[in-house]
Amino acid sequence: MGEFEAIVSEKAKEAQARILPFLLAEEGVQKTVFSAMRYAVGSGGKRIRPILMREAFLLFTEETKGSVRADMLHAFMAALEMIHTSSLIHDDLPEMDNDDLRRGRPTCHKVYGEAMALLAGDGLLNLAFETTAQAMQRAAESMAADGNIWDMRTQVSDADPMMLRKVAQANKILAEKAGTKGMLGGQVADVEGEKKPELTMENILFIHEKKTAALLQAALMIGGCLGGASPDEVERLERAGYDIGLAFQIRDDILDVIGDQETFGKPIGSDAKNEKNTYVSLIGVEKAEEEVIRLSDEAKAELAALPGNHDFLENLIDWMTVRVK
Repeated sequence: MGEFEAIVSEKAKEAQARILPFLLAEEGVQKTVFSAMRYAVGSGGKRIRPILMREAFLLFTEETKGSVRADMLHAFMAALEMIHTSSLIHDDLPEMDNDDLRRGRPTCHKVYGEAMALLAGDGLLNLAFETTAQAMQRAAESMAADGNIWDMRTQVSDADPMMLRKVAQANKILAEKAGTKGMLGGQVADVEGEKKPELTMENILFIHEKKTAALLQAALMIGGCLGGASPDEVERLERAGYDIGLAFQIRDDILDVIGDQETFGKPIGSDAKNEKNTYVSLIGVEKAEEEVIRLSDEAKAELAALPGNHDFLENLIDWMTVRVK
């Protein structure tokens, strides 16, 4: 493991520690679905999305332990990872990609059965928004306890940790990027594009933007929003997330062709098996690699215009573009 990969691994462990407390205990009549949800979320992974959210947050403010602002960050980190994991559970089902391995372990439906995996995915999606709703309630209660009066006509100070408007904006971003305007819409286009040789580059870019980039955009935008970023800065983070998402997905498509299954952690050749047109199948591995570099450079240029220290984020983008798993 290289030095930077070790740093990412440590940050992933820190993110995991912030996420797991939001999961439900494996008890009660519904304990099987709680177990399936915990299995899926706890099955490793790079935790790229919560890491990106926290790093974007840190561009604009500090993560002060015990502050309302930090509590909001942790709730949204957990919620985003729940939504991402929900999509992976459903993606692996026989009706979708029919994959038996995820992150080097049997997929949720192979362990708990297809019906319970479907319910676990639904459960995580619902729990994500329960988590953000509770975060908004805590923020409102904290404001009331401090005697703050909410005035929708006033501008909330970026220095104020109890910024209900910012939390509401973050929740809106999360819902849109996860729903039919974002990830879910991309999944629809992906399913309908299967076994269609006429699938164009425009179609594939739409799928990549919605299915993959949307949640990466959400991570950066929400982190910035909760940290106190201006609307223009949030838009810049959205553009960076688009570039990172496309680069990340193109790299994933490349690995599906040239990767090693043991290292990659899931079956190689799934796209070919499912007769999917991909970026790589249309322009080849070499040109796809060039596009990954171009998109990565664009993302770093967007970040360079933001305040704070972006060294880690820039190194993370580089690491994501040369990853082998």
